[in-house]
Amino acid sequence: MENVIELRGINKIYGSAVKTQVLYDISISFGKGSFSSIIGQSGSGKSTLLNIMGTLDTPTTGEVLINGVSTTKLNANKLASLRNQSIGFVFQFHYLLPEFTALENVLMPHRIEAGSVSKEVRERAREYMKLVGLEKVMDNKATEMSGGQQQRTAIARALLNNPPIILADEPTGNLDSASTENIYELLRDINGKMGTTFVIITHDRRIAEKADRIVEITDGRINLDLYKN
Repeated sequence: MENVIELRGINKIYGSAVKTQVLYDISISFGKGSFSSIIGQSGSGKSTLLNIMGTLDTPTTGEVLINGVSTTKLNANKLASLRNQSIGFVFQFHYLLPEFTALENVLMPHRIEAGSVSKEVRERAREYMKLVGLEKVMDNKATEMSGGQQQRTAIARALLNNPPIILADEPTGNLDSASTENIYELLRDINGKMGTTFVIITHDRRIAEKADRIVEITDGRINLDLYKN
């Protein structure tokens, strides 16, 4: 299986006068179309790992490759371009703008980058909203939707640029159990239909076990790397 994410010897240290090491010599890769979960206690380093994987943070030492491209020497503009083309993000907090409709929120990152929205892009946004089951609330403002609908909007937003990789940090952390199940079924459906690679951070082992691979981070180190198939 072709690797779309590869981390080589990742160490992360915060601070200069007082140094705190968060990650220790992490080497791991994720194949194209895979569906993986990363678990660990609060403070274990799992979110830092995801941020480095998504090029939102840089390692102190080590190398990150996205679709075979090393991010080590890319300048800020090239790194932002690679991130925009390759990675979609879904966070625990959906970060929707309350004064805009669901459809406008899905289109917002594209509008910010391109300055305008073509008919083609708008139609693609509508198709993704249908995919996540929001065709009836596209014109609702964010404040007029349930928590589950808001998170589905965030997923459609992450999919808009057709990224081959989706990184999700506690995407159902604020949802009830029924909504959590529905969101994970949706993510698996997208994974199956579109071949999108998913890496999902969660503290919930029950949810993590729905993935094909479970990686456990303990005190900044990989403690478990289990393939279920």
